[in-house]
Amino acid sequence: MATLKQILDQQVREAAPELVEPLDRNRLRCYSCGHQCPIPEGQAGVCKVRYNQGGKLYVPWGYVGGVQCDPIEKKPFFHVHPGALAYSFGMLGCDLHCSYCQNWVTSQALRDPDAVSPPLAVKPEALVGEALNLGARVLVSTYNEPLITSEWAVAIFKEAKAAGLETAFVSNGNGTPQVLEYLRPWIDFYKVDLKSFDNRHYRQLGGRIAPILETIRSLHEMGIWVEIVTLLIPGFNDSEDELKRAAEFLAGVSLDIPWHVTAFHQDYKMTDPEDTPPETLLRAKAIGHEAGLRFIYAGNLPGQVGNAESTYCPHCHTLLVERYGYFIRGYHITSDGACPKCKQSIPGCWDTKFQGQITSRPFSPRFHARAPLISLS
Repeated sequence: MATLKQILDQQVREAAPELVEPLDRNRLRCYSCGHQCPIPEGQAGVCKVRYNQGGKLYVPWGYVGGVQCDPIEKKPFFHVHPGALAYSFGMLGCDLHCSYCQNWVTSQALRDPDAVSPPLAVKPEALVGEALNLGARVLVSTYNEPLITSEWAVAIFKEAKAAGLETAFVSNGNGTPQVLEYLRPWIDFYKVDLKSFDNRHYRQLGGRIAPILETIRSLHEMGIWVEIVTLLIPGFNDSEDELKRAAEFLAGVSLDIPWHVTAFHQDYKMTDPEDTPPETLLRAKAIGHEAGLRFIYAGNLPGQVGNAESTYCPHCHTLLVERYGYFIRGYHITSDGACPKCKQSIPGCWDTKFQGQITSRPFSPRFHARAPLISLS
């Protein structure tokens, strides 16, 4: 019986040359994430899926750990083709180890023996073909940390671009200048989890805050559309001071970056504290407005946060996109992406008219683009 590690070790290719640097003593520096691991011969990096063998860096290739079709609002992107279908795929592994991870069965594979998501073999063109057949507009790398599987994502994104699709990462943002430049030609949208604004908290999750902040700055400077999510966990990252510093940082990058403040619910290893109440989200939204941010959204509590799920014109406060959870109730942005009342241009990626909504709930595709690898049982 093959182990998960044995299976994944066969599903590899050499790393992109832009993402690896030879060091002394046959070590290799990996630049796929902010850890920048100096990996010795025969060892893997922090992520557990990029490893040095014979002085070459091998990286994940040729499989998915999960595929799902999502309303794009779930990712969440609120300023990208509202109502569009996002064809979402992920591999296995992560460079952090958040105790509240909602995708832990994929992200914590090889780190947690209970995290097992059997991988499925697939070719990039098959994934893209399936996305097109389902009517997707955007192909999204998500569920694990996509930065550590960037080579595979780029292979798929090249096919997606050729087919007229757009592409996105849903990521913790723990990047490097090298990996962002590698992704730059092939990626349109990027969601970053800003998990805290305290480096001590990031240390608890297995990282540092500095690379995440630099990733946000760099993505904005590159012209890649960025939206930020902060999952508010009572007693962990929801203090007045921390929220104020996070909001002020984002405002310093751009007042137009959408900031999603979302509700925590108990998951994985975090069964304490209590779930986030609506009042906390609304308090964070007010703090964001005080910092000057123009678009702040409260998530994970549909119908409990007043108008904080919808998009309003920052100039005249006209309702532009009305939402309930992931469902689009109303769409009023003009064909050139502006407010119909005051003509204020609204930053984002809008359609000339509302294209309708294929689904307001996630679903699993039923096609046959994927085949099981060696059985884990």
